[in-house]
Amino acid sequence: MTRRKNIILIIASIGIFVEALDIAIINLAVPSIQTHYGLSSDKVQWLQTLYVLLYGGFLIIGGKLSDVIGRKTIFIAGAALFLLTSLGAGFSPSFELLAFFRAIQGMAAALIMPAALSIVTHTFTETRERSKAIAIFSSFAAIGSGSGLSLGGLIATYWGWQWVFFINVPVLMLVLIFAWFALDSDPKKDTKERPDIISGLLLVICLLMLSYGVHEIGHIRENYGRLLALFTGVGLGIYLLKQRLSEHPAPLVDLKLLALPPIITGIGAFLLLGAFFTGFLFLLSLMMQKDMSFSAAKAGLLLVPFSILSAAVAKFILPGLMKKFDVKQTGILGMALMVAGGFLLICSMMSDHYLPLILLSVACVTGLGMTICFTSFSVISVHGIPSEHYGLASSIASTAYFLGGGLGLSLLSLFIQSSPGTNAVTMGPAMVLCLYACVGLVWMLMKQPLAQKQAV
Repeated sequence: MTRRKNIILIIASIGIFVEALDIAIINLAVPSIQTHYGLSSDKVQWLQTLYVLLYGGFLIIGGKLSDVIGRKTIFIAGAALFLLTSLGAGFSPSFELLAFFRAIQGMAAALIMPAALSIVTHTFTETRERSKAIAIFSSFAAIGSGSGLSLGGLIATYWGWQWVFFINVPVLMLVLIFAWFALDSDPKKDTKERPDIISGLLLVICLLMLSYGVHEIGHIRENYGRLLALFTGVGLGIYLLKQRLSEHPAPLVDLKLLALPPIITGIGAFLLLGAFFTGFLFLLSLMMQKDMSFSAAKAGLLLVPFSILSAAVAKFILPGLMKKFDVKQTGILGMALMVAGGFLLICSMMSDHYLPLILLSVACVTGLGMTICFTSFSVISVHGIPSEHYGLASSIASTAYFLGGGLGLSLLSLFIQSSPGTNAVTMGPAMVLCLYACVGLVWMLMKQPLAQKQAV
């Protein structure tokens, strides 16, 4: 890799690191935010839910915009919006305003992610070099997700929860400056193609209604009419979306693209990975702060070594794994580590929250499994896809990840509400969490080796 290519890779990787970090960093800061605004647990949880839903819902639009308008333009616009919403969230005088900025922050992340990956894949054109660059890029996302919990607990305790958002500002300012000068200008488009925004909005509305419906299904007796209307709306929205994608001259998503084996494999893998990892962070936060009475700082300090482990795996171990095994085998290894982490979490609960077992579970999931899974699944999702569809293919896979996270967390919440006992986390939710990983492992084992070339 040349020096210039390395700089571009660093710019894109830091951008994806920040948006991935913000998914996890808020978990251990939630109690401080809850106390500051005097909120119930159900209400404060919308900070995470809104970010995930808007991120996942707008990823398809972000991917299409990066393909049509230009990857540099969309990357810079997303980073600037993320910076401004981080400032707004930190200075919010009310919870409602904080939730608004958090939601818009999710939209900004949906612009950054596909544009950043598109920048990487267009900068590195040789096959082996591209695979290595995508692996490095994806490992930054995995490290961001894995280190979010530890950083969030430390920052919230010693600096205040507002710095969970302010920490993004200086990093993104540097990213914007270097991106402006280092990235190639977007090529002028010969066609006057316009993004199919209506289809994008239909998709976002369907995802929001579906996720909200799953979130509220535990109160079906009280909200029967509302839930019926929501799921009817989801069905109608999906029908209208399919019709529009079939008939529009320049659809948001080419339906033929969704039929390609790499896309199908990536959607299933990311859907289950999102359900497992988002749920794991949620249960871990509850266990350590509610059941084990750890402060946010103590919980964060305990998790710091696993953030370092994640970075070490990405730097020293993962490249060797990618050379020794093909991408499918690497993905199977990563999901097997997730299964092991889930079973260790269950074993710790059978041993009255035995801390060494919990930490071993965290090592399998955040220290090893997440880095390996996210990197290998990202490569799978664009394997053999024509280069003009990279942005869209990556956004489809990431949409599956966040939709899986939202739906998986909602289902876990149902089991937490119905579980008896004094502990915040009981055996039922932990077993459901482990089931996500087991299904993900079976999914990867059932998939055939990927073809070298895919046609659309």
